[in-house]
Order: sequence, then C-alpha cells, then structure tokens
Amino acid sequence: MTTWTLAPEPYDSPAATALWRAYYTEVSDRWYLLHQGHRTDPAELDRGIAARSGAELTPPNGQLLIARRDAEPAGSAGVRLLDPRTAELTRVFVHPRLRGRGGAQLLVTAAESAARDLGASRLILDTRSDLTEARALYARLGYTETAPHNTDVYAEHWFSKDLLTPDGINSPS
Repeated sequence: MTTWTLAPEPYDSPAATALWRAYYTEVSDRWYLLHQGHRTDPAELDRGIAARSGAELTPPNGQLLIARRDAEPAGSAGVRLLDPRTAELTRVFVHPRLRGRGGAQLLVTAAESAARDLGASRLILDTRSDLTEARALYARLGYTETAPHNTDVYAEHWFSKDLLTPDGINSPS
C-alpha cells in the first residue's frame, strides 16, 4: 500500500527545488506550446526559476508544504500572507505520474490549515485558463471564482475561499 505524507519544508531544500523546477517547467511549457508552438527556451526557464526563489514561503509569513508518496517528493503547495487576514495559495503541483491519487486535495487542504495557522481567514489564488485541472480542483474544494485581485500577466482566473466557515465552503454572495 502506498501512502502520502505531508510536511513543511524549506523552500530551498533539494526536494523543494526539484519540485519547483518540475512545476515551473510544466506550466511554462504548457503556455509556450499553446501560444507559440514550442517549449520554453532553457535559458528563459532558468531565469524564471531563479527569479522566484520561494523565500516568501517561510515562517512567520508563509509556509511551503511538500507531499511525498512512499517517501519520494511528489508535490508541493505554498501559502504566504498578503495581509494579516488574507493568504495566497501558490505552487500547487503534483508530479504528472502521480495525479489522480488524491495528492492535490491533500496538499490544498493542508495549505488551508497552514494559512489558518498564519492567522488568515481567507485564501486567494490565481491560475490560467489552460490549467483546467487546477480550476476544477479549486471549484471542487469550495473556492469561488472572483474578480481579479492582482495584475499578474499570466493570471486569467482568480479564486477565493473563506477559511472560517464550518464546512470550508464559501456561502453564496
């Protein structure tokens, strides 16, 4: 029987670094293949990875969680406080070969708990239109699509979830 384990981990650990590279490579390649018909230029990929180290995902204002499947790094999710009551969910990723086995839901649920521990009562995120699996996951977990909350050039969909409701699902507006 295989099992998932989740634990906080430094953003610059070998496992976190490898998962960040896998995540960034996948989302960047998906965008370039969809819009320009080719994969990401390796030099550009390296610059993008280096530009977003993940240092904001450290206590006391953030947390990076690493999921392991049978002790092997398999996925990640991060939260960071944007203000005392609002946290952002970021870097939600599960290796493609392990998708569909419950890891993403475990990561998001653990990230929600970490955001509460940081004092947040609301969790927000953004994603792209082509990341349909992510949008479906967030909707299934009670996130509501909202108006834009940032101007990220790649953000096309914005979501929010009230972390203080008993069932964790947003109430209708």
